[in-house]
Amino acid sequence: MEIENKKPSLTEEEKTLFEKLMPEDMNEISALGVQRRHFLKLITLTGGALFVFQMLDRHQIFAQSSVDPALNIVKAGSIENSVNVAFRVNGARKALEVDSRMTLLDALRERLELTGSKKGCDHGQCGACTVIVDGRRILSCLTLAATCEGKSVTTIEGLAKRGALHPVQAAFIKHDGFQCGYCTPGQICSAVALMTEAKNGEASYVTANVRAKATSLQLSDDEIRERMSGNICRCGAYPNIIAAIKEVHSGKDVVQTWQFTGENNQPTFTTGG
Repeated sequence: MEIENKKPSLTEEEKTLFEKLMPEDMNEISALGVQRRHFLKLITLTGGALFVFQMLDRHQIFAQSSVDPALNIVKAGSIENSVNVAFRVNGARKALEVDSRMTLLDALRERLELTGSKKGCDHGQCGACTVIVDGRRILSCLTLAATCEGKSVTTIEGLAKRGALHPVQAAFIKHDGFQCGYCTPGQICSAVALMTEAKNGEASYVTANVRAKATSLQLSDDEIRERMSGNICRCGAYPNIIAAIKEVHSGKDVVQTWQFTGENNQPTFTTGG
């Protein structure tokens, strides 16, 4: 039995699409039908068009954004599920219209242009997005901007005062507590809040006596490591970070020294005060 080889006919919608996007190929398509190369070309064209459309739409949204200097209100041109939220950022009052699902990190970076706080893992695992809210460190990538109503937010941009670095910032520079610098804003914000926690006598997992109500804790290297364990440095600048925090906390110069001990004369890093 002989099977007739018929090419599938195009619908009117399909013809219109090909004529619009691939007019130079219409004669071949009409004669031979849609070939694999035609299909791949169509996918490329429609995929690129969708990308351009998305970029243009995104540009229009931000181009339509407006700022009322008198009220310091930042509005976006097109937002779904919008809510109004007002809080203080580095001492300045900010009022935003945001999507109810927008994180504090995205609000700081995309709406307020405070790009010091970094988006690392975006899952609350690396600590690069750490900021201070009402005196306590939080992961801004896991915090909804709408939950910060009436609160005070401090980012890395707000730590220096009148051109003078915060002591923790100065100590990080002195002890070379960073390499690539991507995690550094979160490390510093976390360290600043850590000082307050220690001053308030808040215990950690390695605190010897968690029942003791100390007014202030003296932070050992182990305490600092534990309290900073939520901030990851892929470059491995941990010894320098510990030295910087310890110096600010103790108020004494911390000298980094190397000691050689153990099997095969392997180096072990210690800090001395």
